[in-house]
Amino acid sequence: MRLKKITLVIILAFLTACAAPLATYHDTEMDFGSVQTVAVMPFANLTGHTRVEDRVRDVFMNMLLATASIYVIPPGEVARGISRVQVVDSTSPSAEEIQKLGVALSADAVITGVVREYGEVRSGTAASNVISIGLQMMEVQTGRVIWSGSTTKGGINLKDRLLGGGGQPMNDITEEAVLDLIHQLFNS
Repeated sequence: MRLKKITLVIILAFLTACAAPLATYHDTEMDFGSVQTVAVMPFANLTGHTRVEDRVRDVFMNMLLATASIYVIPPGEVARGISRVQVVDSTSPSAEEIQKLGVALSADAVITGVVREYGEVRSGTAASNVISIGLQMMEVQTGRVIWSGSTTKGGINLKDRLLGGGGQPMNDITEEAVLDLIHQLFNS
């Protein structure tokens, strides 16, 4: 019995040591209460899958809007603003483009994002879904970054390696990842 407890403590210590720290930045000088309206730009896609950036952006926008803390400008209005201001790369706008876009859309902040991983990963006989997202928020007055966060959810865990299984559905881990980012945004 004592050996089982020691083994369990060692395993938990190892798993805790392997856990990735939250990668979050909050500008301490910024009054986040002044951010009432945000424009969410199209996300960049670094995966091999098509259109996942649109799916992840939609989930993020809907869940952010559901908090009732911030008004999220509809994607069609954001697209018109991008066209009107002539943003060169909507996934990575310059500080000047952010400022112009903020004026055109009457936004307090602009959020950009990147989907780094999305889909199934395999290791030996185990397979599972994974998602990795990074976001940043820029204030429109200066175009500077006031918040950034990233998260990775899903992946192959010890249970999957030992017992097999496919992990969680992609939709579930996408929602988990977005909730984690929203939590990072609102809890500095």
